[in-house]
Amino acid sequence: MKNRLIAIFATLLLASAPFAAFAMDHGHGGEHMAGEDKGHGGHGEHGGMAMEDGTIMLGEQTKDGVKAIVHLKDVKEAMGKMGMKETHHFMVMFTDEATGKPIEEGTVAVKIKTPEGKEGAPVSLMGMQGHFGADVVMAQPGEYHFKVGTKLEDGKKRQYHLHYDVK
Repeated sequence: MKNRLIAIFATLLLASAPFAAFAMDHGHGGEHMAGEDKGHGGHGEHGGMAMEDGTIMLGEQTKDGVKAIVHLKDVKEAMGKMGMKETHHFMVMFTDEATGKPIEEGTVAVKIKTPEGKEGAPVSLMGMQGHFGADVVMAQPGEYHFKVGTKLEDGKKRQYHLHYDVK
């Protein structure tokens, strides 16, 4: 349990700083996530845009007035040092499209489909410093598909889709 708490704390530190920078307008003009209705959509290598610290911006999408901005961070090395199998920190931030205010209350989960087509059980995302996130295992190369399901503070259910190609 102590190792798990240390791993969560370390992941929060690694993930929160770059994600906070994206809370502001980051100049990304598209309103789709990588692979959503528009192919791989100009997000660069692996279906996402890489930042200096290795955080990948998978994309953004608006559903029923709520914008989701999704990132993925490789935490394999840090987690491996603590004997953990998780390889990536999956994170999503929501904003009200009309007001631009962050939405930080609600229930969020992600289902991940592996490169061989197996869909895992939903992984609950915890509220963390302005985003919802969880550490996940994406150990094998290939394209992973994500279905993010939400029931945010307005009570509406929304679903967002995206993908990422692990090299």
